[in-house]
Amino acid sequence: MKQDYYEILGIDRSADAAAIKKAYRKKAIDHHPDKNQGDATAEEKFKLAAEAYEVLSDPDKKARYDQYGHAAFEGGGGYGGGGGNHMNMDDIFSQFGDIFGGGGFGGFGGGAQQRRVKGTSLRIKVKLTLEDIANGVEKKVKVKRKVQAKGVTFKSCPTCNGTGQVTKIANTILGRMQTSAPCHVCGGAGQILDSKPAGADAQGMVMDEETVSIKIPAGVVDGMQLKVSGKGNEAPGSNSVPGDLIVVIEEVEHEKLKREGENIHYDLYISFAEAALGGSKEIEAVNGRVRIKLEEGIQSGKILRLKGKGLPSVNRYGTGDLLVHVNVWTPKTLNKEQKEFFEKMKDHENFVPHPGKSDKSFFEKVKEMFS
Repeated sequence: MKQDYYEILGIDRSADAAAIKKAYRKKAIDHHPDKNQGDATAEEKFKLAAEAYEVLSDPDKKARYDQYGHAAFEGGGGYGGGGGNHMNMDDIFSQFGDIFGGGGFGGFGGGAQQRRVKGTSLRIKVKLTLEDIANGVEKKVKVKRKVQAKGVTFKSCPTCNGTGQVTKIANTILGRMQTSAPCHVCGGAGQILDSKPAGADAQGMVMDEETVSIKIPAGVVDGMQLKVSGKGNEAPGSNSVPGDLIVVIEEVEHEKLKREGENIHYDLYISFAEAALGGSKEIEAVNGRVRIKLEEGIQSGKILRLKGKGLPSVNRYGTGDLLVHVNVWTPKTLNKEQKEFFEKMKDHENFVPHPGKSDKSFFEKVKEMFS
């Protein structure tokens, strides 16, 4: 089971952005590879701290993590995806090297780290049925993305001498100030195009189609976003890393079942005869059909709760219920014989409403349903 991101950084869930950044900076310095050479445990803690910060420093990702936990990012088994893998060192230096300001990461390494340019992310929608959501599913989708052309070569950028950064010194009232910024020629990659094969664009890239397998956990909700690491567009340069594939869940509405969180609602219509005599009915559920019992004299508006027949929680906190709403169907037309029967029964004591304490009102049923 993956460790909680807040525990990794040693903060509580009410921590603001500044506290999150401060906690990460401390953890990164304590466990930095240059400070703990040969220590595999320190390196693992360094990676975990970067993983936690990557999520908690992003308001959107933090909100999804607070609501769904690690399951919010499952889908590709890659970094941030709940699959147990972490960012590699180059990814960490690329994305978080500037958190300490210029001049190296955390003061270690003896110089500025060359910035690894990351490709742009791609976004796709995946449609899921209630059955898919109930059981979890693996989807294979075709993705068109930019990749480096075969045979393309790059060379060191002459403007920044391959560092990816340019340094400027300015005189101010406070003295000489030195600032660093990504190189405007190579975009911070430290490399520029040397030669490209026919068919490649000006950056040495071509379009490629790849089939990507996406593991979607049970219990996801409409609009949830999953990340498949490294399956977005590639970026130019031999030192670059691919972007990510963002998978947006789109829930297909079921014809008969209506979802409400982990609970499922089903409208069951029965006749006067079935309501009076009772019996059993077979109804549809998310995983096949189930048979329910109707007691004699069941009333319209009765809600039958089938425990555990709903959807699983994406956080694995349990399973919802199937709520069957009983509706007694009143016939719109009657033949002569039927009319005569109901005329005789209209004032009969069995047909006159006598609601008791056990017959809950509509508002009581709604309150009970949500309790």
